[in-house]
Amino acid sequence: MNEALIPAKNPSLLGQEAAERRFLAALQSGRLPHAWLLSGKAGIGKASLAYRVARFLLARPDGRTGLSGDMAIDPEDEVFRQVAAGAHPDLGVLQRGVNEKTGKPRAEIVVEDVRRAADRLRRTASGGGWRLLIVDSADEMNRSAANALLKLLEEPPPQALLLLVSHAPGRLLATIRSRCCTLAMPPLAPEILDRLLAEHLPDQSPEDRALLAELSDGSIGQALVLAAAGGPALYRRLLGVLGRAGQGLDTAEAHALSDEMGKANAGDSFRVAFGLMTWWIARMVRAGVQQRAPRALVPEEEGLAERLLARRALADWVSLWEKLTALAGSCERANLDRKQAFLSALIELDSAG
Repeated sequence: MNEALIPAKNPSLLGQEAAERRFLAALQSGRLPHAWLLSGKAGIGKASLAYRVARFLLARPDGRTGLSGDMAIDPEDEVFRQVAAGAHPDLGVLQRGVNEKTGKPRAEIVVEDVRRAADRLRRTASGGGWRLLIVDSADEMNRSAANALLKLLEEPPPQALLLLVSHAPGRLLATIRSRCCTLAMPPLAPEILDRLLAEHLPDQSPEDRALLAELSDGSIGQALVLAAAGGPALYRRLLGVLGRAGQGLDTAEAHALSDEMGKANAGDSFRVAFGLMTWWIARMVRAGVQQRAPRALVPEEEGLAERLLARRALADWVSLWEKLTALAGSCERANLDRKQAFLSALIELDSAG
């Protein structure tokens, strides 16, 4: 990923100016809540806003803005540099830690991670100003970790601010949500996403950038993940295989694609392709609720949704979406055979149609 889009190093916040203004107004009112829940889909700028807030409070503890009237801090500023390097003494970041036995990242944030972060937040600020903790993401906490964070939210140290990033706030403890000021952030507007795609993916064709914009649903982060895994080509190929659903799956191509998804170095492609499959089903269901078929994004899917929607009830498609979503999750957690899982998903979709 372009370093400019790494949240700790990102100097801009395109498309989320309203969220920034709301936070700044609360700060300048003198009644700033001690905890904020930044919610919205992944890849739209929530973590970038959290780091932007952190830099601003660490560099401007009095809350006064510059000439621009926003919370921008010059990338050459020492605070910006320290935050970008993860070296500012008054900013802690709570993320998934490393399993000391395996040396690999944990699958979740555990209670020990929260306790270490809490201890750091309780220290005296180096400059006598703010101490901050960014939780990225709060969705990754297990139950014990969530309860430990709840205690910190209930009894925060003075002059401390907690910024919780959440892609699915409904999964958090209700008590955590109730102790935070929720700042809901929308997907990026099409014109903002188009601008970012042109800037960060100049080598992609205009057709592929347009397709990425559709597939990412307003998320520059998701668009870049898709692009890195060859998302546009994968989507066209996947829809080419499924284009015969209801008429008999293209068995040879289904096996060939599944073979590729099962290769040892194809983890990212597998996740992207499986995600595109479930995304397409969800999109078809949403259109079906409105008694229409979704617009075809590529020629390979012309007429496919109409044919499938006519053959099964919407409830059946919802059940299939749930089944395939669970299957994808099981592959990640239990290290199942990716080739067989992907082929099974194609067969399920074919038989459903």
